[in-house]
Amino acid sequence: MPNYSHEVEQMCTVAKGPHHGPAPIPEEGKWVKVKEISQISGLSHGIGWCAPQQGACKLTLNVKDGIIEEALVETIGCSGMTHSAAMAAEILQGKTLLEALNTDLVCDAINVAMREIFKQLAYGRSQTAFSENGLPVGASLEDLGKGLRSQVGTMFATNAKGVRYLEMAEGYILDIALDADDEVIGYKFVHLGKMMEAIRGGKDPRDAYNENIKTYGRYADAVKYIDPRKQ
Repeated sequence: MPNYSHEVEQMCTVAKGPHHGPAPIPEEGKWVKVKEISQISGLSHGIGWCAPQQGACKLTLNVKDGIIEEALVETIGCSGMTHSAAMAAEILQGKTLLEALNTDLVCDAINVAMREIFKQLAYGRSQTAFSENGLPVGASLEDLGKGLRSQVGTMFATNAKGVRYLEMAEGYILDIALDADDEVIGYKFVHLGKMMEAIRGGKDPRDAYNENIKTYGRYADAVKYIDPRKQ
């Protein structure tokens, strides 16, 4: 029993009127009035950042009956954060959503992502809110594509020299195509995920590299091609 102050002890009792419980949230095709962590299910994402905002984390969790059954940790911008992600992935699975929220996940950015995804799931804002039975464990890997690599975009630009495309979702940029006005009209890239899959499958690395080089845009119409990392 709680302790009451003298002032509260002297008060008379006023009956409570509403007894309707919490508002229902959508969870995997059902509406649930959540009172316990074990009642939360869903797959969602959270984005976090570290205190100096040098790095960021995208965290994907698949939660079933309050237990984290699947965790995908993607980080960018900080080399140490990649190792923190490895530790966090070992820590997260098997914990309850509340345990994970109150666990040190090694890196500021991952901790913030955990906080953000907790809010998503607690308020029913999940990717599976209206999907009956949700998604199977392993569904987060669909975000990665061929070769199971994170979708990354890396661009650099200066006012003096303009833009340099370095990496797109399609792959590592090999060169940029420019028209007569020196404007970008396309690029050539190598799909690293597919290339590595081919090499792992026994293909000669040089053949695997050449077979996974593609172009985008009006690449063939360019009057000049530049290496974005050297020119």
